[in-house]
Amino acid sequence: MRVALDGRPVSDPNGVGRYTRCLLRALRDTAAASDEVLETHHPSTTMRSERPDVLHSPWIAGAMLHPPCPLVVTIHDLSWLKRPSERLRTGLRMRLRHLAVQRAARVIVPTEAVAEDAVTQLRLERGLVLVIGEAADPAMYRRTPDEIAAVRERLRLPEDYLLWVGGLQHPDPGRHLAKLAATPRTLPLVLVGPTRPWAHELPEVILTGRAADAELAAIYSGAHALLLPSNHGGFGLQAVEALACGTPVVACEGPALREVLGDRATFVQPGDMRALIAAGESATRPAPPPLPWTWEDAARATWGVYARALAPVEMPRASGRSVRRRAAGAGGLEPQ
Repeated sequence: MRVALDGRPVSDPNGVGRYTRCLLRALRDTAAASDEVLETHHPSTTMRSERPDVLHSPWIAGAMLHPPCPLVVTIHDLSWLKRPSERLRTGLRMRLRHLAVQRAARVIVPTEAVAEDAVTQLRLERGLVLVIGEAADPAMYRRTPDEIAAVRERLRLPEDYLLWVGGLQHPDPGRHLAKLAATPRTLPLVLVGPTRPWAHELPEVILTGRAADAELAAIYSGAHALLLPSNHGGFGLQAVEALACGTPVVACEGPALREVLGDRATFVQPGDMRALIAAGESATRPAPPPLPWTWEDAARATWGVYARALAPVEMPRASGRSVRRRAAGAGGLEPQ
């Protein structure tokens, strides 16, 4: 089987880039002798020249409306569709992306919570939506005291701190960062991720900018606790990474995070930043054990999705509209 993976998100510093890099590496490590993975940054050209059996878009933005072979799309999160007032630009381009996803042979999501959103918000057939969990990058493991101290000195971090990790390029009300930054606390708050000028206006926070994997693992390892103020989101990869580095996680209650973390995190009521900070400051080690699921496990499950995408049957759309799609059989992988 020849699979073309859209590699355009590889350089993205946010979650979709992490997903693409880790999955690409794991797919190659788990490929059978007869399988081949083509990383493409020009999907249309690759379709004509390489003629793959399956095209995998690891993000909704890369879904092709008229793919010449079965299309698999990964959707990481759809919570923003439930908050339309926070999105000023939707329009035709986004509707075409949704149509492309509706025409896909298979859709991969990281949690049952996102699967439910895909059925409700995009009107996808539930049998064509497969849940495949994500995992911590192998670089995310508990670092030594010397490594932690070196990164702390290089980035001028305090001895003890609360941590948030993510993209800071755009203000997103759903993440509650401004509210978190304005909430009184005893420990300093460190925000890790690529920034834009707006982020530097957040009060009483320490910004590190984008961190390389080894640095990020040391920052996780040295933190008192990781805070997740948003109750939206499709998976919570930062929480999985923090646990892999031995750091406690405190989160606002949300369906995807609860599904992924279970009792491995401390949960507070959505929007209660005072409770979030209080729980973070009172967190103790050792942290619960990390999730056993690996990227190799995810890759093997993804190979199974590709195989199903090559057995097309015509199915009616759940919405009742006249859209019909070519897709694999109604059965799916067992949710992870």
